[in-house]
Amino acid sequence: MFNHLPRQLTIALLAAGGLAGCSLAPQFVRPEAPVAASYPASAAGQATRNANEIGWREFFPDQRLQVLIANALDNNRDLRTAALRIEEARAQYNIQSADLLPNLNGAASGSRARTPGSLTQSGNSTVSSSYQVGLSLASFELDFFGRVRSLNQAALAQYLATEEARQAVQISLVAEVAKAYLSERAFAEQLALAQSTLEGRQTAYKLAQQRFNVGASSALDLRLTETLVQSARISVATLARQRAQAENALTLLVGKPLTDLPPVQPLEAQNIVTDIPAGLPSDLLTRRPDIRAAEQRLKAANANIGAARAAFFPRISLTAGIGTASNALSGLFDTGSQYWSFAPQLVLPIFDAGRNRANLSLTEVRNNMAVADYEKTIQVAFREVADTLAARGTLDEQLDAQQAFLDAQAERLKLSDLRYRNGIASSLDVLDAQRELFSAQQTLIQTRLLRLTNAIDLYRSLGGGLNATTAMAGAAAK
Repeated sequence: MFNHLPRQLTIALLAAGGLAGCSLAPQFVRPEAPVAASYPASAAGQATRNANEIGWREFFPDQRLQVLIANALDNNRDLRTAALRIEEARAQYNIQSADLLPNLNGAASGSRARTPGSLTQSGNSTVSSSYQVGLSLASFELDFFGRVRSLNQAALAQYLATEEARQAVQISLVAEVAKAYLSERAFAEQLALAQSTLEGRQTAYKLAQQRFNVGASSALDLRLTETLVQSARISVATLARQRAQAENALTLLVGKPLTDLPPVQPLEAQNIVTDIPAGLPSDLLTRRPDIRAAEQRLKAANANIGAARAAFFPRISLTAGIGTASNALSGLFDTGSQYWSFAPQLVLPIFDAGRNRANLSLTEVRNNMAVADYEKTIQVAFREVADTLAARGTLDEQLDAQQAFLDAQAERLKLSDLRYRNGIASSLDVLDAQRELFSAQQTLIQTRLLRLTNAIDLYRSLGGGLNATTAMAGAAAK
């Protein structure tokens, strides 16, 4: 009989595994996207490639910026933490999936005991020995109602959600590095402009002081010229601080000192891709990893309902063992020394003070929360795209208008200075024109930064920045 037991036990386990295909989890249905079918009043791009198909090396042609992004992907601590969370979720999934299969353990034991003569019938002390070698099957649950399978599906969905979250962190990191770099460049250009303006105003102040000393101008003209100098000094100090802080922020994102970088390019020469088609809001469900992560969390919550429902039904588990036993080490493998044990167990919940029902209610509430989180993630993504699209057309017009305004201010200063030299206008007109020109120059740099930042935000909000090369380039490389 013993010789047939391993085969019978194997058949029983296989049959149990085949029967354990039932699942009490609700059928997963993706909720409808709670957004409009199209973006409101958006300018459609003419490009044929989607944002997620454009690699960030093509989107950001500036070689200095490319090096910064590559360094950030290698050294940024937030991205490294996200990658470690994937390893954590993978390990948790492997632990949970191990419950789907029986655990076999090999065991060997031996013991010797002396019994004093006062406790034996013969009155003589005895020494007894016992040795065992065999295999044991730990308590293995026959998953008839899918409890273990549902928990395994929930762990798998959590693992996939963690992977999607890491991709979302990478997309955000690429965009944030680019925005921090362009912000630092904008402050650097404004600082250079302020320093140049300060030098010019200091020269003008020396001339005004000489004119005042010989009585050719009034004290008012001298003080007005001095105010321009002090105003420029304030701008230089402010912009120097802002640039240093922007550089520190960029260093934090990159994760290493900013050394050995290619030459810088001005904002005007940043040929960032701006013509990106927005597509439809429904496209975001597949393009954006944060939405896919929310969907995986929703699947995990849905699977946990199945595990909570299965807790109401009987739980059947098996414990078994097989091996040899002898009171002498040399007789372990003699004929007749074999032993076996087989202990099925059924646990039927009868009274648990409402624990199972409360646990089911908890999983259902968490599922509803996951639905709300999923829908909110879609709504936030829709708003981000809609905002960037709304600003795209107006920023182009604003940049053109700001450039025209700067040209007009430069011409105004030229004419005011000419009228002042001919004695037609006062020095106040020239000083006012200088202030307005400096303000227009600074605003033009800020407007260029806004236009570039808007393009980056659109690229990120449409799911771009995950791959270094474009889809077509990657296919050609293969």
